[in-house]
Amino acid sequence: PILLKPSAGGGGRGMRLVENPSELDEAIAGAKREAKSSFGDDRLLIEKYLTAPRHIEVQVFADQSGSIVHLFERDCSVQRRHQKIIEEAPAPYLNDAQRRTIAAAAVKAAGTVAYEGAGTIEFLLDCDGAFYFMEMNTRLQVEHPVTEMITDEDLVEWQIRVASGENLPKKQDQIAIRGHAMEARLYAEDPAQDFIPSVGKIDFLRLPVENNGVRIDSGVREGDEITPFYDPMIAKVIAHGDSRVEALKTLHSAISAIRVAGVTTNSEFLSRL
Repeated sequence: PILLKPSAGGGGRGMRLVENPSELDEAIAGAKREAKSSFGDDRLLIEKYLTAPRHIEVQVFADQSGSIVHLFERDCSVQRRHQKIIEEAPAPYLNDAQRRTIAAAAVKAAGTVAYEGAGTIEFLLDCDGAFYFMEMNTRLQVEHPVTEMITDEDLVEWQIRVASGENLPKKQDQIAIRGHAMEARLYAEDPAQDFIPSVGKIDFLRLPVENNGVRIDSGVREGDEITPFYDPMIAKVIAHGDSRVEALKTLHSAISAIRVAGVTTNSEFLSRL
């Protein structure tokens, strides 16, 4: 099987899974139409499709002197509509050899293009242990807080310093993993209706209280409107713990404290998940 992907877009829009050669022409035509409509560019990528992959990505940072480090990896395999919904760091069930190999590949990729600043090298990890380069996102991503929480580093500050011409704040051997972090994306959407966005006014919004183990990132407030013109994410709920089990319990407790009225959200779905 293969996957068709618009080269100019993201978030799963325009992607088509093609399992039989007889379906290819029709799938290409449909993907090109959606890509043109969504992104103004109908060019496509054709990729090998893995039937049981894990989505593993590596946070890298490079300065103007050519120094490059990684800040370990994230597992973003829990998705809907090819868009991430749960992210965690470090990736569970990776052995030390796999972690070193994937991180080295990411650093090499960034160095090959003389990259500067924050970036994420994304891979698909197959069930047989082979991994494949998927793409590089040349920015900080929605899930960067889990990396910040396990490394105790401020990646926004790093980005500003590097853009100002400073060297990276730390060398590779000074960066270590501290515990485990998980992030859930709170969306105005209806999981029972294929996760269709829920448009309307947020009449009531109460998010979990932040503390040493819980972080909330949000730009949405009570009274705001969820419109069809933007991604309907309301907040990111991030939890940290000494272990994956502890982080998961803290995240579940935080999600359970969410209260929203006026629009449908995925909070109950996240709690079950």
